[in-house]
Amino acid sequence: MSAVTTHVLDAARGRPAAGIPVRLEALDERATVLASATTDEDGRVPELGPDRVEPGTYRLVFDTATYFAASGQTGFYPEVAITFTIADPAQHYHVPVLLSPFAYSTYRGS
Repeated sequence: MSAVTTHVLDAARGRPAAGIPVRLEALDERATVLASATTDEDGRVPELGPDRVEPGTYRLVFDTATYFAASGQTGFYPEVAITFTIADPAQHYHVPVLLSPFAYSTYRGS
């Protein structure tokens, strides 16, 4: 299993947000793209990048403009970028997102 996974729910429509392009970046001297994928029909990206990542700062970037256009919605945020720190490379990091056209929230999941 990937060290970092995500799940996006469309809170405005009450269902998973399928078809969102997502990329995982390591924030070192520059933003290095480690992996990219698209949310599946359940709004999940179960395989995103390596099975283990080193301690450091990372970012998940969600191309919400693509999703909103495909779902017939007009969104305020064309992109959602979530920066987080990995302290223990032995742990799994799940970063869920609750999305609507004019708001989003996130938390560390399990």
